[in-house]
Amino acid sequence: MASADSAAVVPDESASVDRPPTLWRRLAGHRLFVTGAVIIVFMVLLAIFADLIQILPPEKMQVRLRFLRPDFAFPLGTDNYGRDIWSRLAHGARLSIAIGFAVALVTGIAGTTIGVFAGFFRRLDGPLMRFMDALMAFPAILLALAIAAALGPSAFNAVIALSIVYTPRTARVVRSTVLVVREMDYVEAARACGARDLWIIWRHVLPNSMAPLLVQLTFIFAYAILAEAILSFLGVGPPPPAPTWGNMIAEGKDYLREAPHLALFPGMAVAFTCLGLNLLGDGLRDVLDPRLRVQIG
Repeated sequence: MASADSAAVVPDESASVDRPPTLWRRLAGHRLFVTGAVIIVFMVLLAIFADLIQILPPEKMQVRLRFLRPDFAFPLGTDNYGRDIWSRLAHGARLSIAIGFAVALVTGIAGTTIGVFAGFFRRLDGPLMRFMDALMAFPAILLALAIAAALGPSAFNAVIALSIVYTPRTARVVRSTVLVVREMDYVEAARACGARDLWIIWRHVLPNSMAPLLVQLTFIFAYAILAEAILSFLGVGPPPPAPTWGNMIAEGKDYLREAPHLALFPGMAVAFTCLGLNLLGDGLRDVLDPRLRVQIG
């Protein structure tokens, strides 16, 4: 009896050993993804708890303390109005990340809708994609600058301008995936069973188009944060005294010689956040793309 019981246990153990790793385990084992996730979690926590970790309110001016170098009292120093750079950097993370997330969300919804309809319905492919091509014919930052300048400087208008600019890129990625998915056997089987087009899109096309879309949106998130900093630097983003990283760089550019830390720290925050998002996107691409998994294996 004992030998029979032990023999019955062995196949179960071997089956558990041979079980393929789940998606989360593959992501947790990818160094680029983990590094990017740590960076982004840190920046998000910085934005969420900005009110708790601030030294002074971000807009409080103390002219007698202007241009202080980083020290124990002010870890990142003070700016040309005596405002604490650490507090403004934390609150700037809140606004800059919120704008980047809003752009990624709006772009994801609009780009997915346009890409799915263009890729699935042949009659809509030409008109929709030619309009997307027309938007992509303009340099991204110049088009965003023109739209933001026409609408006026505000965070909401910056989201609109950047969403218009980056929607065509998301639409093209989704369309290219849908063109492949719509020819799959399970889609043809659903059509043969009498399923309607919208049901096929919701049940089969969208779920199988999510992987490249998620990767694309991480890069759009990074592009949006960088572009928002550029717009704020040029004066068409959220207007001062709103603490955004672009505004902080713009205010510090005139004092690079005597106080370089005014522009250095917000510039490092932009670069650090964009680096984290790009590492996150690279990790997602490596794990979700089956062709790359085969090459890595």
